[in-house]
Amino acid sequence: MTRKRERPFKILGLQQVAIGWENKEILETFFIDLLGIEKISSFESKKENVRESICSIGESPNGVELDLMEPIIKDSKPAPHQPPLNHIGLWVDKIEEAYNWLAENGVRMAPGGIREGASGHRVFFTHPKGSAEHPIGSMILLEFVQHPNPKSEAS
Repeated sequence: MTRKRERPFKILGLQQVAIGWENKEILETFFIDLLGIEKISSFESKKENVRESICSIGESPNGVELDLMEPIIKDSKPAPHQPPLNHIGLWVDKIEEAYNWLAENGVRMAPGGIREGASGHRVFFTHPKGSAEHPIGSMILLEFVQHPNPKSEAS
């Protein structure tokens, strides 16, 4: 297996960590009230069965977003609280190139393609598990997020 491949995109840094629980008030008590992490906005999507508190750790553009999530309907799919560490987001400089190159190289993409995410950036997800057609899974749900200024690297 070749580990080094020329790719048409670059990962610029960690964009977010998304944590889910059945009731995000428990998450908010710990992360916002006890740790003092700033809540900057809220997001809700019935299609994705999620209600989120979007928080910020550090200063932009190198800060990391912390999404505290709960399902709108507990026993429905998708289930943003299972597993509790739902996904991490990575800043990418060229989102279309990343999506196409990963798919062409056997990575299984999660449904939905490239779309607008909760913070207004263009995003896509890779699936944790491979399939017959796309045998490479990302082991965890990964979100790739178009960096707003791809010429300056995030940390």
